[in-house]
Amino acid sequence: MEQKTARLTVLIDPTKKDAFEQLCAEQDVTPSQVVRQLIREYLEKHGVSYANQPTSGAGSK
Repeated sequence: MEQKTARLTVLIDPTKKDAFEQLCAEQDVTPSQVVRQLIREYLEKHGVSYANQPTSGAGSK
């Protein structure tokens, strides 16, 4: 897990936000957890490395 955090503000259609938050709740994950995972996957897909990148490739929530 990252030691420091930074805020990312995203504008999204309210109906998509509601659906996303409902799905996250049903899956017992927070929206932030899902967004962080999506960002990690996107960086990996494009071969971008970063300082505290997991070395084993093991995913986590």
